[in-house]
Amino acid sequence: MVNLTINNRKLSVPEGTTIMAAAASIGINIPHLCYLKEINEIAACRVCVVELKGKDKLITACNNKVEEGMEIYTNSPKVREIRKMNVQLILSQHDGHCATCVRSGNCSLQSISNNLGIIDVPFREELEKTSWNMDFPLIRDNTKCIKCMRCIQICDKVQSLSVWDVVNTGSRTTVNVSGNRPIEEADCAICGQCITHCPVGALRERDDTDKVFAALNDPDVITVVQVAPSVRAAWGEQLGMTKEQATEKRLAATLKHMGFDYVFDTNFSADLTIMEEGTEFVEKLKRRNLNKFPMFTSCCPGWVRFVKSQYPEFVDHLSTAKSPQQMFGAVTKSYFAKKADIDPARICSISIMPCVSKKEEAALPQMADAGFGQDVDIVITTRELVRMIRAESVYPMALDEVEFDSPLGEYSGAGVIFGATGGVMEAALRTAYNLVTGKNPDPDAFEVVRGLGDGPWKEATFDVGGVEVKTATVHGLGNARKLLEAIKRGDVAYDFVEVMACPGGCVGGGGQPIHDGVEMAADRAKELYRLDKNKQIRFSHCNPQIHTIYKEYFGKPLSPESHHLLHTDHKYRAVDQLEF
Repeated sequence: MVNLTINNRKLSVPEGTTIMAAAASIGINIPHLCYLKEINEIAACRVCVVELKGKDKLITACNNKVEEGMEIYTNSPKVREIRKMNVQLILSQHDGHCATCVRSGNCSLQSISNNLGIIDVPFREELEKTSWNMDFPLIRDNTKCIKCMRCIQICDKVQSLSVWDVVNTGSRTTVNVSGNRPIEEADCAICGQCITHCPVGALRERDDTDKVFAALNDPDVITVVQVAPSVRAAWGEQLGMTKEQATEKRLAATLKHMGFDYVFDTNFSADLTIMEEGTEFVEKLKRRNLNKFPMFTSCCPGWVRFVKSQYPEFVDHLSTAKSPQQMFGAVTKSYFAKKADIDPARICSISIMPCVSKKEEAALPQMADAGFGQDVDIVITTRELVRMIRAESVYPMALDEVEFDSPLGEYSGAGVIFGATGGVMEAALRTAYNLVTGKNPDPDAFEVVRGLGDGPWKEATFDVGGVEVKTATVHGLGNARKLLEAIKRGDVAYDFVEVMACPGGCVGGGGQPIHDGVEMAADRAKELYRLDKNKQIRFSHCNPQIHTIYKEYFGKPLSPESHHLLHTDHKYRAVDQLEF
């Protein structure tokens, strides 16, 4: 233990503790912009400076460790003066039009500036402007970049793609796409983790809310919206609602109040995905010597984009099943349109997703199998949904809860856990067991695949009706790379592998609400598992509306009809196919 004094308060902390962590242990917050624990500890912003007694020069708190006998002052006159000047210098190179920024009210720079009482900037404004393709799903605004380097470190250390890098030298040093490439030519998975870890508005998703408003206001358009599993666990966070208040039924009521004609649940097509993907896996197991293993899940477009650009030799291992989003879009403009006696050409299919990469997925040329344009017309993130709710001056707490519409609104507990890492695997195994044995297992028999785990991935072996099935679940593309390399070396071998691009799965997706410095994936996942536990139906194959759609339309999983609408060919590089 190391003994020191911070703001005249004596304390003891373990050796190796940073000054910032030591101060936090006694409730003293040292402001910072660039710091991310174990990811970005480079003191680039110089906002966390503190005064060390006996030393003229201020030191940074985020990357300096405590020493015996230190006397630290975190808010002395000298600290306040230098900290304020450092922030003013940052502001002189930052577009401060906060009223038109998506992060206004949720911006670390804005908060620190207000806390420091900064009401003017005495330095000349110098904004760096670079061109950007505004049709790309991920938008970068260099005029807002504060050069904190967080995006570089997240993409490098967590996602292992190194899309971002430091460019230029001297006073012109900034951040941009590595290798001086346009973003379209970078191997970006569009996971959006750089967005959720940016402390300001320099990175954001392409805003598609105006397209949704236009559809809602067009009397000739029938709006059909689907809500992804993870959205229900996060949509109320920035509206000041508790989890008990921000229920899925209140979300359905909110969307109906905003004018959507039909409000459906993507969990329905998550169950549909399990029927197709689970059957596909069981059929492959029956002919193990004729098929390639492991079979990888294909519901995460960030992961699919990653494997196509980084490990094309594994593309043939992907399940051919579309993601729940795309299955739902195809069903909307075919089965649902026919059942509701609606001209599918009038349908605008909209999805609310926790993901930025879903915008790219919906635009892929082969995601138009229903024959009436793209199967999903518009994708908005959870954050965009919140902005729309605010723009419409909707107060969800004043609305009575309502059910999702039928026939595409019912779902099982297996469908809702899709949003958490391990959820797709667990849902698939619940149904695969039934397909092999004709019996339902204990719904929680495969819960060992849940959670974040201590290593790069989690592995488990199950007896599925006398068949040994070896599985692996992995989240985060950096961890996925480690797993793929281990498979390539022959160090490990699996039958079924679930991959989620974002840490924690979709609950930690790049389109979810941002809480700077706080990772919410684990808490959101708990909400999904609570919903699963409380659901009367916990198996995808027991969803009565799933039975109905197969009876009335598809016949059975992997039928010619389901292959046409619910499956796809992954044998191309998406980055070469789309013009944004």
